[in-house]
Amino acid sequence: MELRIEHTWDGLPVSHDPVTIALKSYEAGLLVQVSAPFFNDPPAPLGAPGKPFRNLWDYEVVEAFFLSGGSEQYLEVELCPHGQHLLLLLSGRRRVWKEELPLEFDVTRTESTWKGSARLPWNYFPPGVNKFNAFAIHGSGERRRYEALYPVPRHKLQEGQKPDFHRLDFFQELNLKQLMGEDWKQPESDIWKTQTN
Repeated sequence: MELRIEHTWDGLPVSHDPVTIALKSYEAGLLVQVSAPFFNDPPAPLGAPGKPFRNLWDYEVVEAFFLSGGSEQYLEVELCPHGQHLLLLLSGRRRVWKEELPLEFDVTRTESTWKGSARLPWNYFPPGVNKFNAFAIHGSGERRRYEALYPVPRHKLQEGQKPDFHRLDFFQELNLKQLMGEDWKQPESDIWKTQTN
């Protein structure tokens, strides 16, 4: 399954080659592969590549959100072209209850593009994932750009509205059985069993 981020968060066409995100199955979970332009703006975070980095959304990043629509529980995955990552588990809109989980994440980069590959174990996914959205952020100051796979529809924009990637109402259906096979059932998560509202 390959998805292309072709619009800004508010529905305008992007002005560069779109970021692509491929979702694929692997033995223990979901493989997320990113192919994107490399802007190198802002500069790299100071954290070590391969490690979680707090507030990664302040840098150049591609994000994937996996939502259980009925419960508003979701997994937020942030991937940086410099090799850092951030995983957040949220129960309710913007309500983080677990963060900085470890991740197998590899990056290759040229002067103008980057590719990332992240292996997400099923243990990180909330029960009943059925919705998805993805985002890309780059640039500094006035040049900061926010892009969305499923943007806010133009007719729903309000004056003065700012980018908000936690608008769960604009996420779209994700049928993991298309990737995993019709008989597949999402494995239970020991991590999510420990979550209490």
